[in-house]
Amino acid sequence: MVKVKLDAVVKQYDAMDEVTLVGYKHGPALDHVDLEIHSGETLSVVGPSGCGKSTLLKVVAGLEYADAGHVFYDTYDMTQIKPQDRGVGMIFQDYALYPTMKGKGNLAYYFEQHSHSEEEMEARVQQVADRLGVDFNLLLGRMPDTLSGGEKQRVAIARCIVRDPVVFLMDEPIVNLDAKRREKTRIEIKKLLRQFAITALYVTHDQQEAIFMGDRIAVMRSGHIEQVGTFDELYYTPQNLFVATFIGTPPIAVIPVVLSSAEIRIVETAWPLPLELAEHSQQGAASLGVRPSDWQMDQADGIELAIRHIERIPTEQATFIHGVLPGDIHLTVIAPLDFPTRQAVKITPNWEHVSLFEAQGEAVLHTPGIPDLFD
Repeated sequence: MVKVKLDAVVKQYDAMDEVTLVGYKHGPALDHVDLEIHSGETLSVVGPSGCGKSTLLKVVAGLEYADAGHVFYDTYDMTQIKPQDRGVGMIFQDYALYPTMKGKGNLAYYFEQHSHSEEEMEARVQQVADRLGVDFNLLLGRMPDTLSGGEKQRVAIARCIVRDPVVFLMDEPIVNLDAKRREKTRIEIKKLLRQFAITALYVTHDQQEAIFMGDRIAVMRSGHIEQVGTFDELYYTPQNLFVATFIGTPPIAVIPVVLSSAEIRIVETAWPLPLELAEHSQQGAASLGVRPSDWQMDQADGIELAIRHIERIPTEQATFIHGVLPGDIHLTVIAPLDFPTRQAVKITPNWEHVSLFEAQGEAVLHTPGIPDLFD
């Protein structure tokens, strides 16, 4: 196990580069990125398309070289080291198996290229196969074109593990699988990462996948790391408005408000200033952030939400109410599954759980903090 550290890493593509054209025209793909992946940790990386997620992974792997800054594995500076000499294992979206080799041949290829003995190769392949489960041995004798997507990914994972990598790098590894197979495969990957205690970087566009796979999550935007933390830290204590709106499904509602020393005015309603927000000396315009689950319904002093659509989710035991507040503010409220069909509902924020941001910027003025689930 190693610790991976990026120190002020910059990666700038040329003006006509394909990657530049999809999002980096006005700045570097990686802009002075500082990041640390702890030894044995899986760090998920999420962010909008073109934010630099895949570039970050390629720089760690050595497939791209940083234009400035350094990449360390423990205390070793790997910035200019070739990828084949870094001891990394990579898994891609398309599996990248050798089509003319059976499963065993794909695992053994590394040993053949590095002049290892037949006995060492056989022992290592069997050791990994045994740890991947009894049924994995059945895949060793099959050609890639006879395997399902999930089976191909298992062979690709085993091919990485058999090399005993110091760092595991995964770029959307299960995006091409159907929903049922994707869920099963991510459980298998998570189990293997824990079992082999491999330091891993997991790049994905899927927020739920990032939460499930990562011990921590890094949120990226425009070549910058906006925040790194556990899901609870990102969800309850976002460092800026972008992180708050990016993390959470359905997303947080952001509502213009006006604060005074005595009240908070929201849309066409004013309430006495809640104790949770009274500590802030700032008065005037601000942005209130309320999660879909943090609205109280049918309150006498509530704001009327005109209901546009009701979506019942039995698997979540919840109803998603999609509606519009006065001022054309669209938001979603989570209600019990048996919420009755109606045209409108009055809602009030649960003041203990709201966030507050600058009106014209992204700075955080107040967050609710991580709740104590055992309090």
